[in-house]
This record gives sequence, C-alpha cells and structure tokens, in this order.
Amino acid sequence: MLGFLKGDPKKKLQKEYEKKLSEAMHAQRNGDIRTYSTLTEEAEAIYAKLQALGKK
Repeated sequence: MLGFLKGDPKKKLQKEYEKKLSEAMHAQRNGDIRTYSTLTEEAEAIYAKLQALGKK
C-alpha cells in the first residue's frame, strides 16, 4: 500500500556509481593513482550490483 514511499534501489546505486567514478577521475587528475584504482574497483562492484538488479 505504501510502496510509493520506498526509494528505487536502482536509482540509488546509479547515483553512488556515478559519485565513485567522479571521485576516481579527480584522484587520477591529482596524480593519486592508488586511490584512483581503489575507487574504480569499488565503482565496478557497484556496477555489477546494478547489472544484477537489471536482470531481475
């Protein structure tokens, strides 16, 4: 009945994914390659979750 109050998990994951990619880009531009690779790896994990939600 109150399903419209729940947030969309895809939308939340998409926003988190884009934020991680943006942070990774800024780290790369600043020359911090280690942080860039860590953030990129986290973004890929979020993307995998997003793809799994899309297939359901």
